[in-house]
Parts: sequence; C-alpha cells; structure tokens
Amino acid sequence: MEKVIVEKANGVIYVKLNRPEVMNACDGDTYNAIADAWEELENDPTLRVGIISGEGRAFCVGTDVKWVNSPAADGYVDRLYPRLLSMTKPVIAAIHGHCNGGGLEQALGADIRVSTDDAHYGFGEIRLGWIPGGHGTQRLPRVIPLGNALELLYTGNRIDAAEAYRLGLVNHVVPAAELMSKCEQIATDIVKSAPLAVQKMKTTVMKGLDLPLPEAVKVEKESFEWLMKTEDAKEGATAFAEKRAPNWQAK
Repeated sequence: MEKVIVEKANGVIYVKLNRPEVMNACDGDTYNAIADAWEELENDPTLRVGIISGEGRAFCVGTDVKWVNSPAADGYVDRLYPRLLSMTKPVIAAIHGHCNGGGLEQALGADIRVSTDDAHYGFGEIRLGWIPGGHGTQRLPRVIPLGNALELLYTGNRIDAAEAYRLGLVNHVVPAAELMSKCEQIATDIVKSAPLAVQKMKTTVMKGLDLPLPEAVKVEKESFEWLMKTEDAKEGATAFAEKRAPNWQAK
C-alpha cells in the first residue's frame, strides 16, 4: 500500500497521507514521499497549488515513535521541512481529526489551513523528552500569540478547532463533509491568479517577515518592479480592459 497518494488535476497536486492504521504517523518513506511531491509542485510549471490531507481518522499525528529511535531516522527532518521553508508555490492543509507533533509542523508549513470542527492540535514532544524538530518552535510563535504558543509547547496540551480558529492557527473551520470542497475552492481561486505574481507574492511576504519594515518595503518595491516588466502583468491589464479572462504565460 502506498504510504502517500499523489494525484494531479487542474493545476493542483493532491497529497494524501495514507497510513490510517497508525493515524498517518510518518516514517522515513512517508516523509520522503511528501518531500518528493512538494519538489514536483515546485518544479512543474503546470502545477500551481498543493493540497495535503490525511486518510482515516487523522490528518497526521506526527513522527512514528516506533520508527524514530531506529538508525534509519537520523536526519529525517533534513529534507521535508527545509523544502517547505523554501517553497514559492502555495500549499493548503486540509486538516481533520488529530493534527499533532510533526503533523502540526506540516500544517504550519502550509500557507492556508482549513480545519474540520472535530480537529484538535498540539505538540506532545515535551512529554517524550523532545522538542519539535521540524520548525514547530519557530513557526508556531509566528502564527499565534507568543504566550499561547509557549503554553502549548511547554505543556503538550491540545486545543480544539474553535480555539485554533480563535488564535488564528487555522483560516477556516468547516463540517467534515465540506473540508475538501473548501480547500478546492481556495485552490481554484489561486489558480485563476497570475502564477508569477502568486509566487512573487509568497516570497515577498515571507522574506519581509524577517526584516525591519524599511527593508521589507524595499523587497516589496523590487518585487513589484520586477513583475511590472513581465508579459503576464501586461496581459492582466489588457484582459481587464477587454473584460475577458487573462491568458497567463508565466513570463
């Protein structure tokens, strides 16, 4: 059985974790297969957005604890999480059930998070004598208030979907039956946008977050000026004036 199912349609790559018997806990093969999928999204110009989800009762409960103490686990965080950090194309996380540990780190690595109303979130590593190793200690305080992030990290406690939404951890909370349709609606809207502009938007925002405001606005200015010289920028304005859908060429 494939540990990760990958499908592609209409500019979207669908990545589904497929280890329901262990609530999609990830071993090395699983992490590598997910990284492969994100490499494909990044490098294939026909793919514009990724959606990651999980089979069964969970999105992902994190790293397979039975596997992580084996020699094969050495360096397991060295590929997937840096790949997520350097992505220029958007990723949407479709989250249901358990989203813990490395699963929450993968969700935090996505740009947009859509949650079912029965989902819950947390970092339990502290109770195993670990800390998160897939950028969780750095990403969580950048998404929710510092005090709330530290409480979750220090205690290993979990929060439900309503609290995750209140804190800004997730963008939307929907019934389970509407999870994928909501993600696909967002993905469809992104696919309609100019591909170069979407990629430049993401890299500009992410780079600017780590800079003082005066330097960050210079990054924005550089991105804006670069985009305005592209064929797609001209096509967008022309299509708007002619009241038609633009024909993006990504150049």
